[in-house]
Amino acid sequence: MFDPKTKKFPFPKDTASHYITIKKNNGAVFGADYPYIDKSRGMRVKQALTRFLLNVLVFPVARVRMGLKLEGRENLKKHRAELEKGVITCSNHVHFWDFIAIMRGVRPYKPYVVSWAPYIRGENGKMMRAVRCIPIPDNGDMHAVCAMNRAIQDEIENGGWLHIYGEGSMWEYYRPIRPFKDGPAYYAVACGRPVLPLAFTYRKPGWIRRRIFRQIALLTLHIGEPLYADDSLKREERKEDLTRRLHAEVCRLAGFAPGENIYPPVYNGNERIDYY
Repeated sequence: MFDPKTKKFPFPKDTASHYITIKKNNGAVFGADYPYIDKSRGMRVKQALTRFLLNVLVFPVARVRMGLKLEGRENLKKHRAELEKGVITCSNHVHFWDFIAIMRGVRPYKPYVVSWAPYIRGENGKMMRAVRCIPIPDNGDMHAVCAMNRAIQDEIENGGWLHIYGEGSMWEYYRPIRPFKDGPAYYAVACGRPVLPLAFTYRKPGWIRRRIFRQIALLTLHIGEPLYADDSLKREERKEDLTRRLHAEVCRLAGFAPGENIYPPVYNGNERIDYY
């Protein structure tokens, strides 16, 4: 499996930390009254128009620009009855616009995605809300966190899709699967719904893409099969067990043999391993 091993990006010491610089801050406060899943008429119109543009313009361009290939879409049809009751998807986070690839990969489903709050306050915030990004409260307000959780759980329990990047941050073109936080398992256990593992892998670009367009790698999105929490375990044990199994399956989809990935499955303040 191709590993770009790029030195272009300043990967942080902590595996869940961000390195992207956000140029704008519109001052938005994500409190208990914020519409984390906005069902207003105005937002529904914006999302419908955005979806139209995604289908006719963005998805075709992304396919060419990212060199996007999809594998495993037959699993969406195979498990359709389960997935239409609501699901949490989880993948590694390897490109600023890889959620576009996920939206394309799971069509016709329309997932929401939880997002780092500074992204939503930043220069792309309005567009990100239009593609169903949900800001994670970052002000220490537990009432806000509870409000976000209620909105998300209601959406999932009513047949909605939620995507979570288990690693907690984006590291561009990084091949190893970093440790996962327990967010996907938390919602799976709370809602009694499955987690659908996804994984991005890389392909080596051709000469023109490398030399002319300076492209680091082409992307392939792999779609797995649903995983369920083990109801025979206690609640906290269910979350950890599901997180471990989810991480293992994302590693498998990403081309790692059992035990080959360099990171443990569960995040515990882990630090970056410099393997190249």
